[in-house]
Amino acid sequence: MVVHQPVREPPPAKQRKIRRRAAHREGKRGNWSLLSAQGRVLFYVAVCPDSPVEEIARNLDLTERAVWGVVRDLRHYGMIHLRKRGRRHHYVINLDAPFLHPTVRGLTLRPVLGEIAARAFIQRPEVCDK
Repeated sequence: MVVHQPVREPPPAKQRKIRRRAAHREGKRGNWSLLSAQGRVLFYVAVCPDSPVEEIARNLDLTERAVWGVVRDLRHYGMIHLRKRGRRHHYVINLDAPFLHPTVRGLTLRPVLGEIAARAFIQRPEVCDK
């Protein structure tokens, strides 16, 4: 007697990876970015303060595990701060944190992200509510 096991769906992260590879093969590169994952997370937190990791990952098309790693690094260097609400973690950008690369030594995040963060403070952009 042969017992057939049900076909399992791949986990969501694997599904995203499969879709990205298929899009790349078809010449669609909408996910390409000039910024690293760290830069993308910084910009997202500036635009959408108090966003939880799940929201950041979903909107940046990154895995939650990747975002947790980026958040850990950014917190380590003081670029973002953690706010806890119950069991949920929310993040806000520290505009006075310095850039770490030697070519921009002495600059803080404020000249680059200050205006973006100020606009987001006045009116929450639609991209945050996806």
